[in-house]
Amino acid sequence: MSQSYAHAESTPSADDKVDAASRVQIVNSLADKMRDLYVFPDIGEQTAIALKKKLNDGGYDSVKYAVGLSTLLTTDVQAICNDLHLHVGYGETLPIDSDIDNSTQAEKDAFTRKQIEAFGSAFATVERLSGNIAYLDVHQFSPPNYSKQAIAVAMAQVADSAVLIVDLRNNHGGDPDTVALLSSYLFDKRTHLTDLYWRDGARTQQFWTDENVFGPKFGQLKPVFVLTSRRTFSAAEAFSYNLKILKRATIVGEATGGGANPGDIVRLKGNFSAFIPTGRAVNPITNTNWEGTGVTPDVFASYQTALLVAQKLAVQTLIAAEKDQQRLLELRGRSNELDAQLLSAKETAGK
Repeated sequence: MSQSYAHAESTPSADDKVDAASRVQIVNSLADKMRDLYVFPDIGEQTAIALKKKLNDGGYDSVKYAVGLSTLLTTDVQAICNDLHLHVGYGETLPIDSDIDNSTQAEKDAFTRKQIEAFGSAFATVERLSGNIAYLDVHQFSPPNYSKQAIAVAMAQVADSAVLIVDLRNNHGGDPDTVALLSSYLFDKRTHLTDLYWRDGARTQQFWTDENVFGPKFGQLKPVFVLTSRRTFSAAEAFSYNLKILKRATIVGEATGGGANPGDIVRLKGNFSAFIPTGRAVNPITNTNWEGTGVTPDVFASYQTALLVAQKLAVQTLIAAEKDQQRLLELRGRSNELDAQLLSAKETAGK
């Protein structure tokens, strides 16, 4: 079973129809999988009962199109579970479910690569901003075997910077192992980040930073800012939440999406599939997570101004610690430039 936080992405056709027999099979399959797999057994049972009752009462009889059925089923299960990871999909490209398809590893790898390519990058882009501030725009937390080399290269580029800004505003999630890997570059000592409780076997999986990584670390002493938005979801929220609770980073931006229950994509029938959460995050310090509420930023800023706000905070931090007069003049000048840019951005937003 995959332990990925990522959503399933499909390319549905609005013209595909679904007949009565298929509707029965799809709804019953979803109900059974919710009962058997959902992280909270009592809610999974409640959902299964509700789905089958609606089916028997004719609640899905008027749905003639496949996309319409997947949309309605998503609405129904989310209304009961209040779980944003829950999703019923329909489309040509379906996930590999090894328990059902007996797919080869090559087929699974090919599907994973397609998911990664859909986001346009395996990891991130790196920039060096004025004031010796590094900017890391992390697109997704793709599995370590696809991203560890890119992470090592990116972190080597930012290692000698004074401040690091990690942008997760457009990051929808990925693999918790990659969250731990990237976090490892920000800590000098082995640190307990989070736990995942899995319904299967009632087991708890711990995630710690690794003291040994490829290339240089950014280290634990220099400031880190993490940018978030309402689009920030799942594993990207885990990264933000972990660093916030450990006081390793300042979170700047908007409250995140609110999805803390990882799981797996399962096939229902034909081109129908569902992402069903089979686990939940449990922070070792708070004993809870961000499900339904999102990660609350330390400093609120709009999507449009979050990067400017983080740069302003970073420069202020550098000014407070700087002793060299020439460098102070440069930093103060940069601070004034950021003030002007923020004012302009706010005026533009107000129009």
